[in-house]
Amino acid sequence: MSKQTKIKLTLDILTFVAFLISMDPRTSGIPVHEWLTIALAATLVVHLLLNWNWIVEITNRLFAKGKGMNGARVNYVLNWALFIDGVLIMLSGVMISQAVAPALGFTMPEDFSWRGLHEVSTNLSMLLMGLHVALHWSWFVSTVKRLFARKESQPIPASAFMNEKDAQA
Repeated sequence: MSKQTKIKLTLDILTFVAFLISMDPRTSGIPVHEWLTIALAATLVVHLLLNWNWIVEITNRLFAKGKGMNGARVNYVLNWALFIDGVLIMLSGVMISQAVAPALGFTMPEDFSWRGLHEVSTNLSMLLMGLHVALHWSWFVSTVKRLFARKESQPIPASAFMNEKDAQA
């Protein structure tokens, strides 16, 4: 398995866990919620960069051919919807920030329309993220299996079945 695939898998798992934790600020607290989502935004940028070749390739193929790419087209549209929704979440989150903005010296105006946009876009993100995970589930499962699978040509060393004292003898 390539190093980049391992990085993608690790990043995807960490991003998903951070997403789940950040979804309930009442449990984690507002400061953790806000700082974690800032970190989450950074991981999403890395995720996009790691998948940039796919983005460029699929964009070219969708606009060049157009036929026989329904699965790729759904995935492409879903990814754009996630990106736009993520931008809305981050923008509205910054505008209603109670921890990050003040820590950086910014005072944001009280405007409840930003809070409404934040809640709607966050709820939409749960649906979109669920669809995204579902569409990529087979990649995730096969990658995890490959990560933990032993090659048949690699026998398990006898020392793996011995305790430390027996292995030294």
